[in-house]
Amino acid sequence: MSNRRVVITGFGTINPLANNVSDTWNKLINGESGIEKITAFDTSELPVSFAGEVKNFDANEYMGKQNARKLDRSSHLSIFATEEALKDAGLNSEERLGPNVGIVFGTGIGGIGSTEQAVRTFDERGASRISPLAITQLMPNSSTGQVAIKYGIEGPSLTITTACAASANAVGEAKNMIQNGIVDMVIAGGIESGTTAMTIGAFAQIRALSTNNENPQEACRPFDKDRDGFVMGEGSTVLVMESEESAIKRGAQIYGYVAGYGASTDAFHITAPAEGGKGAVDAMQKAIKDANLAINDIEYINAHGTSTPANDKNETAAIKTVFGEQAYELDISSTKSMTGHLLGGGGAFESMVSVLALKNGIVPPTINLKNPDEDCDLKYTPNTALNKTLNVAMSNSFGFGGHNGVLVFKKD
Repeated sequence: MSNRRVVITGFGTINPLANNVSDTWNKLINGESGIEKITAFDTSELPVSFAGEVKNFDANEYMGKQNARKLDRSSHLSIFATEEALKDAGLNSEERLGPNVGIVFGTGIGGIGSTEQAVRTFDERGASRISPLAITQLMPNSSTGQVAIKYGIEGPSLTITTACAASANAVGEAKNMIQNGIVDMVIAGGIESGTTAMTIGAFAQIRALSTNNENPQEACRPFDKDRDGFVMGEGSTVLVMESEESAIKRGAQIYGYVAGYGASTDAFHITAPAEGGKGAVDAMQKAIKDANLAINDIEYINAHGTSTPANDKNETAAIKTVFGEQAYELDISSTKSMTGHLLGGGGAFESMVSVLALKNGIVPPTINLKNPDEDCDLKYTPNTALNKTLNVAMSNSFGFGGHNGVLVFKKD
């Protein structure tokens, strides 16, 4: 592996809080929630009636009705976030990016809305009435392909579907691609638009979701004793990543450095984390080693922090195993408390948050943390942001299937 340093030069995001980076950041540090009653479909027959939905976005208005109808909502959102990231990085989105640029996106369930629509049509009206666009809408790699076509990305193209670790793995694999000199730049990120009546019903059947229908904005409460499950969210976040030499040559702004990446598999259970977070421990240790850092260099952790009883307890145990006594000194927060769980899109969003925390010297809060769980006794930045000079951050992402992806970021 070469010693090329990997930097981030652009961000784009559309998520339950806002449709741009600056508004998203301001709402995060002010502890605002983007979780509300679901508006996209009727929830009267469902046990859960709330989620983190993207708001004030009309794909027909953004890209024209003819283009919008050909794509799943997940592709609408990923194209939007990519365009924002390219602009932020000072790249011309009208020009083809070419063979020296790769793309790696992560998603948990791809075009699930289009999948459901195709199945409904088949059941109700027969095979001959299925849309000829159905296959290209529902493919998990559809967003990656559509973004590559739109912006002329001709380098390696990967779609990673490791559930809720997907876009953390995407950022990590993009780092490896640049470090190994395969390309100089990678458009990396994540996308999920999987909040449908069926997915809400299915997650509810395994008791994974919060059922706090009376108070949606207080439903996601990571590390709190009264937490009762995660909250579905949707959105896309895209990072422009490139070699430091490429960024300097272009005169681009540098937000921060992708310093370390660690991945592992629990090989334990399809939905439950390994007891004590063994796989998470392995991934964190690998990421720190890859960054060539010591454990006491890590200052902030953007936790996976889903607000499920099992995750928060085991992630806390894993942090203690990796960091020992230093675990009690670390500043930690779960921004899912404000966005809900963006599933395959979560790792990219939380990578952005981690880097902005370093750049701005602010630790975002974990909101709704009012009654701490005795098993979760670390510094989770409850309810109010913390101003603090930071140089190194870690972002944790763990997914169904036992997938673990951990990233380490440096300010300089």
